[in-house]
Amino acid sequence: MPLIPSQLTFDSGGKSIRIDAYLPGSDSKLPAVLALYGSGGGVEGMNGPASMLAEQGFAVFVLHYFDRTDTTQATDKQTIFRHFPAWGKTVWDAVGYIAEHPQADPERIGLLGFSLGAYLALSVAAVDSRVKVVVEFFGGLPKEMKFFMRRLCPTLILHGEADAIVPVAEAYDLQKLLEKKNVAYEMKIYEGVGHGFDDATWRDAGLRSLRFLQKYLFERTEPAEMNGS
Repeated sequence: MPLIPSQLTFDSGGKSIRIDAYLPGSDSKLPAVLALYGSGGGVEGMNGPASMLAEQGFAVFVLHYFDRTDTTQATDKQTIFRHFPAWGKTVWDAVGYIAEHPQADPERIGLLGFSLGAYLALSVAAVDSRVKVVVEFFGGLPKEMKFFMRRLCPTLILHGEADAIVPVAEAYDLQKLLEKKNVAYEMKIYEGVGHGFDDATWRDAGLRSLRFLQKYLFERTEPAEMNGS
């Protein structure tokens, strides 16, 4: 049964921002995942993935980043273009909030983004060294960010080959950039799949996401030795 999250709030840009915390029972600091919904603002759809990750030992935080701009949906390009910087700053502030949370390990924070949320995840990770890993579903890195990018981190790319909303070319462009920068990545392009996955594709993508996050957030490198958590 999915976990019932605790709803927390923090301040970003003078606005109160909600963040749903899925926290497994633990006395130790846990690897943390900040999850970002897509342009539909469907926070309800985040319950399943967040619960699954929490059951596997992650502290999971689902960010209501639309609170920053009093937005409920962002289905047109003008709205996205106008608010994208403010949403990115909200994600940045959320990473800082999580880093100070008593159950989160500030050295093991990852981002999980869907569509618009994936664009935000990749954009923030490109300038924020606190982010150690990104899992992105059918998104990409905005071309403008290539001028401001300071770094990249290990990235899992999951995309449908027949995506009519975010072309699969976005996935291949990101792959080329990661290879050029010699940054670790994994990629799965689902043949014949569009924007948003069917049940079988979600199951496969979920397992890939879990393994990737475990690899980079559980199996961290300590001085002189490799330790799991």
